[in-house]
Amino acid sequence: MKKAPGEEPNEALTVTPPKEWAAGVPAVVHALEYSLDETSARRAGETLLTMNQVDGIDCPGCAWADPAPGRRHRNEYCENGAKHINDEATSRRVTADFFRTHPVSDLARRSDGWLNQQGRLTEPMVKRPGSDFYEPISWNDAFGLMAEELTSLDSPDEAVFYTSGRAGNEAAFVLQLFARALGTNNLPDCSNMCHESSGYALHETLGTGKGTVSLHDLHHADLIFLVGQNPGSNHPRQLSALEQAKLNGARIIAVNPLPEAGLRRFKNPQKPRGVIGQGIQIADRFLHIRNGGDLALFQGINRLLLEAEDARPGEVLDHDFIRTDTTGFEEFAEHVRGVGWSDILAATGLTREEIEHVRDEVLRSERVVVCWAMGITQHKHAVPTIREIVNFLLLRGNVGRAGTGACPVRGHSNVQGDRTMGIWEQMPDSFLDALRQEFGFDPPRAHGLDSVNAIKAMREGRVRFFLGLAGNFVRAAPDSTVTEEAVRTCRLTAHISTKLNRSHTVCGETALILPTLGRTERDVQASGEQFVTVENSMSEVHTSRGRLRPASALLLSEVAILSRLARRTLDGTADIPWERFEADYGTIRDRIARVVPGLHDYNRRVARPGGIQLANPVNEGVYSNAVGRALFTRNAAEVLRAPEGHLLLQTLRSHDQWNTVPYTSDDRYRGILGSRRVVLVHPDDVAELGLTAGQNVDLVSVWTDDVQRRVEDFRVVPYPTARGCAAAYYPETNLLVPLESVAEKSNQPTYKEIVVRLEPASPRADGSRG
Repeated sequence: MKKAPGEEPNEALTVTPPKEWAAGVPAVVHALEYSLDETSARRAGETLLTMNQVDGIDCPGCAWADPAPGRRHRNEYCENGAKHINDEATSRRVTADFFRTHPVSDLARRSDGWLNQQGRLTEPMVKRPGSDFYEPISWNDAFGLMAEELTSLDSPDEAVFYTSGRAGNEAAFVLQLFARALGTNNLPDCSNMCHESSGYALHETLGTGKGTVSLHDLHHADLIFLVGQNPGSNHPRQLSALEQAKLNGARIIAVNPLPEAGLRRFKNPQKPRGVIGQGIQIADRFLHIRNGGDLALFQGINRLLLEAEDARPGEVLDHDFIRTDTTGFEEFAEHVRGVGWSDILAATGLTREEIEHVRDEVLRSERVVVCWAMGITQHKHAVPTIREIVNFLLLRGNVGRAGTGACPVRGHSNVQGDRTMGIWEQMPDSFLDALRQEFGFDPPRAHGLDSVNAIKAMREGRVRFFLGLAGNFVRAAPDSTVTEEAVRTCRLTAHISTKLNRSHTVCGETALILPTLGRTERDVQASGEQFVTVENSMSEVHTSRGRLRPASALLLSEVAILSRLARRTLDGTADIPWERFEADYGTIRDRIARVVPGLHDYNRRVARPGGIQLANPVNEGVYSNAVGRALFTRNAAEVLRAPEGHLLLQTLRSHDQWNTVPYTSDDRYRGILGSRRVVLVHPDDVAELGLTAGQNVDLVSVWTDDVQRRVEDFRVVPYPTARGCAAAYYPETNLLVPLESVAEKSNQPTYKEIVVRLEPASPRADGSRG
């Protein structure tokens, strides 16, 4: 149950059996209840009826693609999307009076949900050195503080500019332009923590960091893999696409340590069978895999396919495709044939028979799509795992054809668009050359800091200035205590935000809160009303136009904040029309059109219904990697083994949660109600570890350093997760992820691969547990 803004949630745990299906009428009821609790029926209706519509408001939640114009439902949103948009459209306000009664030390003790529930930020605030309170500051003085700090740096590389996927393309382009004109490539983003591994693996093997699949491909695939993802909670509109695929005859294999409701059955609340009927079965086969066993699974499938080709030469593999479009096949085949079945079965926790059944499904399918999310990317061996998935697709020519391909499912609205706009610490020289030609300055070439390395640099005193554009950096990052201590070493921290979050309570010597317009709000500048553009997971770029009156007359847009800061800081040192950018976002898009490939004639094309479909060179038989062909790779598999008495923990989010912000303490689909401080453990492991259901335990992560990382007072919940594995919610358990525990190559934190032990919680001095 959601509490009023002044209340913290009661931690009264109730456990019910996990749900067997997702969505249905309860989803509609919960969405409306939350929306009407946040704002009026009129405002909720205005946001919901324009959400994901042509010329409407793009959902600030996940990045799932919209159906083509003319094929969209009047209610083109899911339960969580409705909550996301009306959480932003809330009628609650945070004013200067709030900060007078709530010092930073008090806010730091509050829960993530409580901070979010206070409402929209309404005016710029500053915490000055030595103070425990935020106080009002004028925009002019706020820009002056930031500009003074930036111009006093010994090097531009002492500044870090972070962004999340909530930012639109125009703000993202302006941010990276400002950072590079200042002289740094320190542009970490939320992709560093969610899909960086996908980008590395796909660039290396296919020459693109993006997926190769459209909604049409998904609808017309014969076989779809859902690997390491939970669409019922994290991107529910994908379930509608999967429903269509099932109606067209597709079969679906779900691969996950937990049997999520959205992987079982979907009751589409927009159709009669989802309201009064049984809905539609999603997964035809469910593989109850161990954490991190996906690399071994696809190696086992690939070995079986090679052996099937041996038995029926010329009937299994696509030899024409392998010959004309790929390289490295012989080395890959020799390697994968040598992977032992004992290692495959130990790593996956599956039987050989289960994997052979998957092979049989593949052999009867002409068109295959593999979808994956953070259950794949947040492991030490994430990049090799995705490369092995690509090997699997290449064997039977399942890239570049209709109904086939690789589909990394992004979990945040415009995270892919941010990267297209240049938000990356390692942008290629071709992009930097285009910036130089367009704006007349020479961008820095040395690679900048990603999220993990930015934290390390702060900890070492090499970063003095941190600016966050949207997001909740402190709470999203790993090793929470280390991250917070690192951020506090900065001279100045500033956050461009719509609502309070934990990052506002972890302050540099000086800290600024810069309140901005939300995606739901009308953005009127000197040239008139503006729109922004965003890019979804399937490389479609389209408009988003706010409808509501801004929460405060003192709010500035993200573009305005960044443009004014750039003007104050750079003071004419680069020939960039910051003032015109703020006045008319079309002038930004004109410049984007001349810098970013595929976005020529941007203003005209994006205004068309449905926007712009960016070309994917893979689908044209072009592979822009080092070898100019699709690359087969050899990937060393490692069996993840927790020491005796330990488990492999994955962090995950609840159903009623958006990124780092839980809206309530409930996880309806998993049957966890009233508390988030739970650890889900297989019943046999509960017994083997000498624990009992409902017991209070501390979770202690095991790493190579001498630091004890412990989260206290979690309740043990027996749950059908894979044997030897456990699960708990983030961000509460991000503290357990060592900063140095990252994926090979991508440097992405390993939130899904933490060795932990469960210790009985010790009584406190007051007699309570924890």
